[in-house]
Amino acid sequence: MLEEKLFNLPEPTDLIVLPEMFTTGFTMAAQAVAEPMNLTTFRWIRQMAAQTGAIVTGSYVVKENGHFFNRLIWMQPDGQFDTYDKRHLFRMAGEDAIYTAGTRRLVKEWKGWRICPLICYDLRFPVWSRNNASLDSNPGQVTKEPNQSSSFDYDLLLYVANWPAARRNAWNVLLQARAIENLSYVVGVNRVGEDGNRDGGPGHLYTGDSTVIDFKGDVLFRHSDTEIIHQQTLSLDELRAFREKFPANLDADSFTLLR
Repeated sequence: MLEEKLFNLPEPTDLIVLPEMFTTGFTMAAQAVAEPMNLTTFRWIRQMAAQTGAIVTGSYVVKENGHFFNRLIWMQPDGQFDTYDKRHLFRMAGEDAIYTAGTRRLVKEWKGWRICPLICYDLRFPVWSRNNASLDSNPGQVTKEPNQSSSFDYDLLLYVANWPAARRNAWNVLLQARAIENLSYVVGVNRVGEDGNRDGGPGHLYTGDSTVIDFKGDVLFRHSDTEIIHQQTLSLDELRAFREKFPANLDADSFTLLR
């Protein structure tokens, strides 16, 4: 069904974003659902990118070298790809006990845009999301010098998520905060529906609230409660003009992150 929807997009598109763990929903049953790289889901993503001519990205459960990862695939139409493993694991659900955390942030260039894809709980941690910290190039330890503050690492910050309705206010507020503080477009793609509880109790409700926010923090699009495919056009010229007019990044604090 998802494949058919992607093939029938009303307009050509450059980037297709799918939710976190889009093949299974958020799960701690990693042993039961994990795939090695270059198997079914990976090949499907590669096929979708080739046939749509767009980047296709989203996360699923991967097993590699005896470890489980909540891994985002960034797939180009030509089959070139990169990966991002979720850095911040949601301990309140036990994700940190089952999955291995990533150590490298990913920033990719596509058609003149620099794009940083992150996963769900990463949203709560502004240092890891910080524009211009050069986190992608120095895993494990990050140092930002004052003379680096005039540049930006990315133009678009993506979050793929399974963020439950019980915390939807935090989702909406933090997405806007990340856009404002980073002078960047922000896109949050979240699931809808209800999943099962691992203890056999009531499932968790997800209301979506998938959102597109501009560099001023203004909401360009938000949709809740039902599944939707939405296409949005963003302007790199408008982003650059605003950054020139309002260069708050020049006053950003220097910091060092050690892990």
